[in-house]
Amino acid sequence: MSEFHTLGIDIGSTGIKALVVHDGREVFVAQSPTPWRHGPGGTTEMDADHLIDTVRGLLSQVDVWLESCTPPAHVAAIGMAGMGETGFVLDAGATAVAPAFAWFDPRGGDRVAAMPGWLRSEFPGRTGLPVGVQVSATKIGLLADGGVTLAGRVWANLPEFVAHVLGGTLVSDYSLASRTGILDQDSGLAWPEMLEYLGAPQDFLPQLTDSGTDLGTARASWLPRSLAGARLTVAGHDHLVSAAANGATIADRYHVSMGTAEVLLRILDGPPDADARARLAEYFINSVRHVVPGQHVLVAGVKTGLLMRRALQLCGISDRAGRDGLDARVCEVVDADPDASHGIDITGARNDDGVLGMTIRSDGIGPAEMFHAILDHGNDEIKILVDALDKEIPPARSTLLTGGWASMRCVQRARGAVLPDVQVSTRSQDTAYGAAIFAARLLDDHPNSTTIRSTGEEQ
Repeated sequence: MSEFHTLGIDIGSTGIKALVVHDGREVFVAQSPTPWRHGPGGTTEMDADHLIDTVRGLLSQVDVWLESCTPPAHVAAIGMAGMGETGFVLDAGATAVAPAFAWFDPRGGDRVAAMPGWLRSEFPGRTGLPVGVQVSATKIGLLADGGVTLAGRVWANLPEFVAHVLGGTLVSDYSLASRTGILDQDSGLAWPEMLEYLGAPQDFLPQLTDSGTDLGTARASWLPRSLAGARLTVAGHDHLVSAAANGATIADRYHVSMGTAEVLLRILDGPPDADARARLAEYFINSVRHVVPGQHVLVAGVKTGLLMRRALQLCGISDRAGRDGLDARVCEVVDADPDASHGIDITGARNDDGVLGMTIRSDGIGPAEMFHAILDHGNDEIKILVDALDKEIPPARSTLLTGGWASMRCVQRARGAVLPDVQVSTRSQDTAYGAAIFAARLLDDHPNSTTIRSTGEEQ
């Protein structure tokens, strides 16, 4: 076995994964639950120390595996990917001054309602995002309202923060900055009026960089020998990294990343204009920068993954065997009666919702019927998104499903009813794999590789 390996870290909404890749193959994976702190009404946040403790635990497992190789192996490069809209406000010493709010945390409605009319109307065309509680700018404003000072401080999305803690230069990755509501999609710079409205400094976003930029080496004092000295990069926003891992430069294909959020992604060679961004934002469709430099993406999302997770919890299912059993039962129920879900109404999949609502109107409703109804509800919302996308760009001709829910046969069958030519990724960890591939490029003379000196200058 070769001495060198690459590592992809995926900071996901449900779990954090560390995947070792060697010669293009997944050879070891460790996973831990994302260390959220849950509160009333769906409020969800995370402390920086808990995040780093979780990452350290995963890296310890990776170290044990590497040391067990013959001869002992070493990680040569590490790539970070993860969820968007979630990050930390950092002080001059790069210490988080407040917790990170989950992207699906419902807080911030009053903040959105109080946004000046001129800013609200300009927001979608400028940022490519709908106005709402999900974007980072809303949560940052909420922190400021609660007394957190933004002057002299910076914003770090989760993958950027972890890369910096490991020893890398602190930067703002374009694909993650696109999720904040602060990046102007046309200029590629922070939107000055939004920063002024938030009371944040003009350098609140660190140096903006392409995904895959070389950020230096891993030199945190607590790193084990097998990881110390590895080169570091931020691969970017998780769904987009997953797409890149599967060669998603195909313009007429839906890449569907099925995690806590279910995302339909289309690739563009250039950004849509501000009017198109505003029209798409009315359907909660984002028009943002891809992890592939120079490309842009349309990101249409629904929260069926979140609803399915809550349905499993409601049914007392917490392991893979239970989920597989439910999957088989759903398929049996649908084969026997395609209208099995008609006795139950589901709400909550729309991207501005995420609250599982059920109305049961008949007897004979069990876990399989409920799960099938959630999939049907997701299909209804996806049809609306597809219609909106088809008004702006040519229809897609194929679909690739990836992510944790994509392995379920009932999910594949449901999405095959509304999406063209559905195929399923064979990888177990598409996002972490993509992050590892970005890391591997640091070891080559890759044309898109850029190095950032510790001073923040490019070379």
